Amino acid sequence: MNCEEFEQAIAADPSFGGGAAHLLQCSSCKAFRAEMQALDRQIGEALQISVPKLQIPDLPELDSGNVVTMAGRRFTTPTWFAMAATIVIAAVLGMRMLGNSVIYPSLAEEVVAHLDHERYSLRVSDEAVSDSKLASVVPADIAQLNHSAGLITYARSCTINGNTVPHLVIQGERGPVTILLLPDEMISKAIPLNGENIKGVILPVGSGSIAIIGVRDERLEEIRKSVVNSVMWST
Repeated sequence: MNCEEFEQAIAADPSFGGGAAHLLQCSSCKAFRAEMQALDRQIGEALQISVPKLQIPDLPELDSGNVVTMAGRRFTTPTWFAMAATIVIAAVLGMRMLGNSVIYPSLAEEVVAHLDHERYSLRVSDEAVSDSKLASVVPADIAQLNHSAGLITYARSCTINGNTVPHLVIQGERGPVTILLLPDEMISKAIPLNGENIKGVILPVGSGSIAIIGVRDERLEEIRKSVVNSVMWST
């Protein structure tokens, strides 16, 4: 089992018990499983909320010559509980989703925050994502991407500044290097990215931009050249 297969299995069922051998070797998948199981527990706890019995008053029947009326319906307590539970689940998932929709002061700050949110993507691996996975994340109407950028070991569609963008990881000399393709983010000049343990840059590329981030001692110059040369916007 590889990382892609494990992530799909745990996302479909957080209680998935397979992949033990893979987890022994992959700390990022351990972190991903822990995150999904924590969310699953949140939803389970939310469903334990006690819902009081609701008293629904009788509705008066309408009688009009041109109005089609329906017999008044009463929702039973289990029905109301199911409705309340659905609202709770939506609220929990909504808070989870909105975690990626916080408005940041700048594009650079949002990019750095996104890396922290998906730390499990930064795994050392020699296994490339499948061509079908890469094609689903980087569709032809966004960019034409060839493999000269390097070994792509992670590919997922993420949200940056309200836009769905390809989030890729390639293997650098010192560790994983994150690539964010930002076709809707036009910038006038390069924006440096600096963090406690990372460095990178957002580069203007045609009508969009590309963020490239690695560990502080990663030599990004050659990676920058190969990534920029490997991407051609389709729009």
